[in-house]
Amino acid sequence: MARNPRSEPDPPLGDVLTALDDADCRAIIRALDEPLSAGEVSERCDIPSSTAYRKLDLLTEADLLREATEVRPDGHHTTLYEVDFERVVIALDEDRSLEVGIDRPTRSADEQLAAMWKEVRRET
Repeated sequence: MARNPRSEPDPPLGDVLTALDDADCRAIIRALDEPLSAGEVSERCDIPSSTAYRKLDLLTEADLLREATEVRPDGHHTTLYEVDFERVVIALDEDRSLEVGIDRPTRSADEQLAAMWKEVRRET
């Protein structure tokens, strides 16, 4: 079974399956060969902005995308999205229940620190 090397819990199976079953979500994953904003995703995938935001939320909730804030000199910051998995594995556990495992790319120390602070802010 694939394991998440970051020791974060894997997302619920239903969230992952729902996201991966959606054609727009799969198109977004294909389009994210580099970090993109929601507007850029909308344009590349030829989907309305409102749909792009909904699908990005779906993929982020399923823990398949990573969000980062791009700080711009003009003060108008934006969120960038990038794929945050290399492989998704669905397997049977000892109780014959399905479980999901996600192999993730290795993060740099800076990325790990940023993720830690994001979690701290989320919990406070």
